[in-house]
This record gives sequence, structure tokens and C-alpha cells, in this order.
Amino acid sequence: MIIGVDEVGRGCLAGPLLAAAVELDEDLIIPGLRDSKKLSKSQRERLVPVVESHTLNIGVGWVWPEEINEIGLTESVRLAMKRAIDKLKITDQIIIIDGNYNYLNHIIGSTCLIKADDKVSAVAAASVIAKVARDKYMYDIAKKYPGYLFERNVGYGTKHHIAAIRNLGVTPIHRKSFSPIKEIMT
Repeated sequence: MIIGVDEVGRGCLAGPLLAAAVELDEDLIIPGLRDSKKLSKSQRERLVPVVESHTLNIGVGWVWPEEINEIGLTESVRLAMKRAIDKLKITDQIIIIDGNYNYLNHIIGSTCLIKADDKVSAVAAASVIAKVARDKYMYDIAKKYPGYLFERNVGYGTKHHIAAIRNLGVTPIHRKSFSPIKEIMT
């Protein structure tokens, strides 16, 4: 069994950072499963119940904007991954993190792999679970903060989102320690 770990929302100006950890049989092939960034919204949403039906464990770790502002991005990624992993029962599984940095190096058996979300099913599954969960949160929060188009930009710094921050102000879900928000607030 392999536990795949991936995060989403690292580069956003608003909303949480989220990591998912998914345990799958390393030989399992789920048709269409790959890096969430290479899938459409409907493809990702169709894959979630398929992944859930094949997994032994799923853990999701959320880190909120206030925490990101306080501890910074690197520690926030580490905390999100730790929170996701802490929700699993780990014995001697291999943990593979997407990317070039092992945020869980305190756990024996953890490693990182560049483009793991395209090479390892468990990591691709974590990528999809994380993306769908975070996007759903941002679609829902868009109703509370109309005008920012969170339902479209999911918190990323698009031209419209930055214009909305300048015109409507900063919300509690914005990351106040991030540029350009920091500059807009001063």
C-alpha cells in the first residue's frame, strides 16, 4: 500500500491551503485518474466517488488563512500534510509526496517525487480529492463574498480578483501576508 500526498491552494490569495493523503494499492489503476490540474471540473468530480470506493484511508488537512498569515507558506504546507496524515492509520506504508521537498521527513518511509501526481495513482488520487474539496469550499464561500468571483478563480490572483480586492476590500479569507494584498492594505 502507498499513501499519496498532495496539496492545493499554495499560490492563492484567498481561502485555505489543503492537503489530502490517500492510501491505495500501488498496483491499482483507476481509468482517467491523473494530476487534477490536467482534468476538467466534471472529470475530477466524477473521480472522487471512484477513488473513495477503492481507498482504505483518506485524510484531509486544512490550513486557514489566519494560520497561513501567522506561520508562512512553507510551514502551512507542512501543517496541512501533517493534518492529513494524522487522520490515517499509518503502519509501514510508503508515503509519496508530490514535488521536490519532503514536508513529512519526520515520518520514516516518506519521500517526495517530482510530478508524482502523474506517476503514482495514490498521489493523483490525493490531488483530485484535495482539489475538489478546496474548490467546493471556494464555490460555497463565494455566496458569502459576492463580487470576488471565488466560484471562478477559487482564490487565485486573477486580474478580476485583484481588481475586486482594490474595489471591495480585503475579506477575512484573504491571506493578508501575501502580495499584492499586503501592498493594497498599506
